[in-house]
Amino acid sequence: MAEAKKTLRLTQVKSPIGRKPNQGRTLRALGLHHIGDTVDQVDNECVRGMIFTVKHLITVEEI
Repeated sequence: MAEAKKTLRLTQVKSPIGRKPNQGRTLRALGLHHIGDTVDQVDNECVRGMIFTVKHLITVEEI
């Protein structure tokens, strides 16, 4: 049987204004555009690295 992939729910809680440019681009790549936006992403190494870059701007929940 195939394993069910874990999913993470990401919510943007702070703005990237005044931060390093790569942090704003990382939020966009994750699908977050405005404060309060929420997206579901598959839990893998690539997404985890992006979350680490902007961990102070988002909240993360496991689904």
